[in-house]
Amino acid sequence: MRKVAQACKDFGQRVQKSVFECTVSEVQYERFVHRLLAHIDKKEDSLRIYRLREPKETSVRVYGIDLYVNFEEPLVF
Repeated sequence: MRKVAQACKDFGQRVQKSVFECTVSEVQYERFVHRLLAHIDKKEDSLRIYRLREPKETSVRVYGIDLYVNFEEPLVF
């Protein structure tokens, strides 16, 4: 599952141990799913993808600390 986590990091950000939030275009989404499926064992692993069609701002509620990183803005490390 390490390769799955790395693929998710390449497309977005970790929000919990095994939960990632990714903002992708339709083309990126297809590549993302293809890459994930190449790394799982369908007899052993469980992969769930939830697509939010509405703008994120109207479909996600955050309570407590919001650790979201906006990848559309310049990132400074």
